[in-house]
Amino acid sequence: MYQLKRAWAEIDLDAVEHNYREVRRLTGDKVKIMAVVKANAYGHGSSQVSRLLESCGADFFGVSNLMEGISLRRAGVEKPVLILGYTPLDSVRRLYEFDLIQTLLDRDYARLLAEAAAREGFTLNTHIKLDTGMNRIGFRDEGDGELISEVSRLCYHPNLKVSGIFTHFAAADEETPQAEAFTRAQHGRFMEVCRVLEENAYSLDIHCCNSAATVFYPEFHHSMVRPGIILYGCSPTGKPLKEISLKPAMKLMSAVELVKTVKKGEKISYGCTFEAPRDMRVASVPIGYADGYPRSLSNRGFAFARDKILPIVGRICMDQLMLDASEANVKPGDPVAFFGGDSPIEIETVAELTNTINYEIMCGVSRRVQRVYLRGGQICEVEDYTL
Repeated sequence: MYQLKRAWAEIDLDAVEHNYREVRRLTGDKVKIMAVVKANAYGHGSSQVSRLLESCGADFFGVSNLMEGISLRRAGVEKPVLILGYTPLDSVRRLYEFDLIQTLLDRDYARLLAEAAAREGFTLNTHIKLDTGMNRIGFRDEGDGELISEVSRLCYHPNLKVSGIFTHFAAADEETPQAEAFTRAQHGRFMEVCRVLEENAYSLDIHCCNSAATVFYPEFHHSMVRPGIILYGCSPTGKPLKEISLKPAMKLMSAVELVKTVKKGEKISYGCTFEAPRDMRVASVPIGYADGYPRSLSNRGFAFARDKILPIVGRICMDQLMLDASEANVKPGDPVAFFGGDSPIEIETVAELTNTINYEIMCGVSRRVQRVYLRGGQICEVEDYTL
């Protein structure tokens, strides 16, 4: 066991590989897989996860922004990388230098990007984003009948190489008839454009499936899918999935730093929100909201140590929290699990207690928390972002 005696996240690379193989089982060999590794691979470490997935056969990678794309290139990733969001126009040369694919967000952005590429004297690789109902970014039907012709013209632009087209589903992870109807309507609007491009013999990567759609709508896989959270072993719905076997890859850990006795009636932590109902053994643990463990779990969250569930008592601090260890014979140095791995605490439980989603909990694990990578249950690498 890794023993920093502060806070660390164990990342099981065997679990990530298992999840990738499960996605491949769903898609078959003819569909490309774009592994979404934005937000530091949802907190798991984009460099390590991307190198692993590339070795497993991932065809593409999806990131949020330019710096995330450059980070993958510097980590040695060679497969195509799509920037799913905005890149400033004054950074066009870096897109070209690092061989990154830029999303065309709308008609004005596409025009300005093409002009910038023309001034620099090169052609940019791009994918067109269609807004079919998310109302976030993407080309949309403005009711003027120009959408398809605009998209078609881009495919001929001398400074833009359009190699793909995609959209994003807003409700594919909602299991209701209304959500399904909305998703199918989005797909219908998307395919109206894609069919015209196919009729005109454009050869493009067509992709619309996020994790939920990859699982629930196999008929929408087209030439490529974009799995994200399922690669890390979590359900996009927050509930178990029968269609795919997932193994959570992240386990958030810390270790007991101090054990003391608190007398009945004494208060614990900021605001004196907890009063000891009896004499208690209290363990202080060096992990807090600056590490990404939510303050909203004060007096309601719990941890796992010495085969016991230990309630959090008092307010969670920036760097520390306290546990009721009265029923557990813990001592300084003992490991404490907050979710994941072989602990009985699931990340979905933590998300439910904080009224959020599993995505936010894993992405929220901060960069001062070391990532400890495991293969075959053994440490193979440690990433310390603070060094």
